[in-house]
Amino acid sequence: MDKKTITVNGNTVEWEEGLTITALLKKMNYTFRMLVIKLNGTLVKKDQYETTTIPAGADVAVIHLISGG
Repeated sequence: MDKKTITVNGNTVEWEEGLTITALLKKMNYTFRMLVIKLNGTLVKKDQYETTTIPAGADVAVIHLISGG
């Protein structure tokens, strides 16, 4: 049986049934507070991270926001 995967910032990651954005960030050790997440090109709002599940084969972009001046 083939393991299902997703792509995170160009890297192949093992997918699990019911995987949420929050769980993925924890799994990948993303702890930076100011992140923007795109799931298959669609922006996911921070208050939806806990409830948004990632489908198998999805393309996830995790973008760090850096402020400066």
